[in-house]
Amino acid sequence: MRSILFAFVRYLLLLIPILGKFPSIQAKDIHITQSQPETHSITRQEMQSDPGEQIIVKGTFRGYPSANGYIGKQAGGGLIRPEDSVRSLSTVSSDFIHKQAPTSNVYNLISLLPGANVSGSDPFGLATQTDMTVRGMTSDSIGYVLEGMPLNDVSDGGGYLNQFVDMENLESVGLSQGSPDLDSPVFNAAGGIVNIKFREPSDHLGGMTQFSYGSYHTGKIFARMDTGKIGKTGIKGFISYSYTDGDNWRGAGYDHRQHVDFKFTKEWGSDNRVSLLGNWNRSLMSSYYTPTKHEWKMNGIKNGNNYSGTWYHNGIDNSNYWKLYQQTFQQIYLATPGQFTLTDKLQFTVTPYFQYGYGNTPYGAMLSDRGLWQGTLPVEGSISIPGAVDGQGMVMGDWFQRTYRSGFTPELHLRLKHHHLYLGYWYDYSDNLINEPFTPVSENGKPWDLWGGKGKTIRLPDGQPLYARDTSIITQVNAVFIGDRMNFLHNKLHIDVGFKQVMLSQAGYNRIPGPQYRTGNNVAKPLPRIGMVYQFTKEHQLFVSASTNFSVPHQSTLFDTYDPNSGTLTKKGTNHLKTEYSIEEEIGYRYNGPRLVGSVTFFNYNYTNRMIKTVLRQNNAWIGSSINAGGQTSRGIDAELGLKPWHHFSPYISGEYLNATMDNDFKTRGDYLPTRGKKAVRSPSWQFAIGLTYDDGHFFANGNMKMVGKQYATFMNDEAMGSYATGNLALGYRFDSISFAKYPEIRLNFINITDQKHLSGIGTPTSNAHNTVGKNGTVIKGSSPYYNIGGGFATMLTLTSAL
Repeated sequence: MRSILFAFVRYLLLLIPILGKFPSIQAKDIHITQSQPETHSITRQEMQSDPGEQIIVKGTFRGYPSANGYIGKQAGGGLIRPEDSVRSLSTVSSDFIHKQAPTSNVYNLISLLPGANVSGSDPFGLATQTDMTVRGMTSDSIGYVLEGMPLNDVSDGGGYLNQFVDMENLESVGLSQGSPDLDSPVFNAAGGIVNIKFREPSDHLGGMTQFSYGSYHTGKIFARMDTGKIGKTGIKGFISYSYTDGDNWRGAGYDHRQHVDFKFTKEWGSDNRVSLLGNWNRSLMSSYYTPTKHEWKMNGIKNGNNYSGTWYHNGIDNSNYWKLYQQTFQQIYLATPGQFTLTDKLQFTVTPYFQYGYGNTPYGAMLSDRGLWQGTLPVEGSISIPGAVDGQGMVMGDWFQRTYRSGFTPELHLRLKHHHLYLGYWYDYSDNLINEPFTPVSENGKPWDLWGGKGKTIRLPDGQPLYARDTSIITQVNAVFIGDRMNFLHNKLHIDVGFKQVMLSQAGYNRIPGPQYRTGNNVAKPLPRIGMVYQFTKEHQLFVSASTNFSVPHQSTLFDTYDPNSGTLTKKGTNHLKTEYSIEEEIGYRYNGPRLVGSVTFFNYNYTNRMIKTVLRQNNAWIGSSINAGGQTSRGIDAELGLKPWHHFSPYISGEYLNATMDNDFKTRGDYLPTRGKKAVRSPSWQFAIGLTYDDGHFFANGNMKMVGKQYATFMNDEAMGSYATGNLALGYRFDSISFAKYPEIRLNFINITDQKHLSGIGTPTSNAHNTVGKNGTVIKGSSPYYNIGGGFATMLTLTSAL
């Protein structure tokens, strides 16, 4: 942290000579290029020696030069752009991205888009306890793709988007609220897809440095180098490094994150291109406590709803101590998308990828030194637990996950007069290991080893580790798809038809003693689709689509688990949970005029075997899982509207109305809860967002606000989370280049400017919060949902310069 402060002060001193200069945009900032549909035409008149003669030069405004490239020309301040997809699609672009706090994750960036209901746990976007629903669909039913490479966690389908990219390297993030493209490499995208795109490497040697510091001692250093074109190879690329450090905004704890992004490209001939891109990430994040509704009303954000900052001695239960809830994770992700022109009509594309991830999500637990169980097998003798008192010792329960994943997506594209035919195949292989040993804790509460791998876990008398879980699962996906993108009426009418057959197999192994050793699941799903776009005038467009998608249950649902203190079966594994299947229809209208860009979409979803994401508490560990809630129907309207820059102003507005209801009574404990017709959990009936951007090339400002309606937390609708509204503000100034510093910039971000104290999302929905009589007369005991607390007010100052 001291290194960040030292570098920050040095950088501020370097900029002091610049702060007094406020020049105007110069002629060099106007670039004459060929006219493009999304740019604003300008005219520059140059008077010749003969006053009656003049030359009119027409060109396009690329935007204002900045350390992050040319910005300031996008509609809605970068929150909307013209689209031509047969399905709903909203995109956040660089004008908005590069005005946000540098620690923001992808969820933060798309939170203002229609349908995106983001639940955060800290103001800066660092916490892993961040989630999102889209039109009522949870994050494990949404696909996440980085330039053709899937990012979803293979274990629970979630998207941990704070791990994959630094926002300084983003060109755009697209949210398809309805369904993914036919060739998207995802098998759990019943609720749409998020497509992430890196910036393109620069043609010239250069770079960028950035220093940020803000509330809660949070700082970030970022540096990027662009190679430019390397000799005569035609290769160009960038590589960046960032270090982020800060304290938790509430309760004890801190975060560390190191991250590397890179992308290298080579283009040649007629539309041939190969890229190598990826990232490396290593982080330690302190978790935030998730309270019940009662705890929230009693304590708010105070210590009662935080992990304990004090380690108690004398045998007191310290399972709530914050150092036992520090999450570690490291990863390497690589992809090499390629595009090759075989003939003037035939093209081949392929995206191979490889991924490695390893981390720990620990928790605090009390463990006995004798009378233990390894699954269903009693442990003979006693074990050694440092610090044990009266046969009971405080330990850290580990949740280690190690994943290897690889795959590729080859495609052939044949372009004819009115057809674009494509045939492709997707293969994906993942090997996912999860084990749950126990680690001793020092006298001051510090765990002996957060990362594992050093042999410091608690051992049985025979020398083997004591496990609460030891499972592995190999998942293979084979998918074949074929499609045709047709165009008629002089390219005014586009019809897209396609079919995808997905075959998924899971082979699981449970190494804990007990009746279950091998388990698994096999799924084969046909996924037809059709869509149409009709551009009936230059500005007006209609689109309609119908598609099918599916999601599989979490891997944790397959395995039996046991309490090591008693040998009790805590959860019965099953491979009979049915796969979620959805049929989705959309009809919409888009407008792209001289000043306005907008769209409105009507949607209807019908789900069978709706998989509800939840978190189960097993042996004091929070385990991601899913609940089959039966059928669900979701209907509603999405809309967004943005103004292209006018007198440097670019406002934006979006909204959604959603009516999501359960179609079946919920089966539980041999009875049925009367849930038919109840509102679906995590499905607010309304959401609205507004944004306003001003950017004259030097001074810029961006303000936005998001309002979210009430959300039910139980299937019985007997407990809900209230509505809330939060707002953010960014102010900044860009200077002209001076010496080696190109377009230095100073920016101040204000997050949750009203310091709204609110619950931001439902972490663990339940069937019923209060005791309820089932349809057959059984009293079904209620259980309280747990909630995420939204981040409080925070500020961050950022200094940026290109080199």
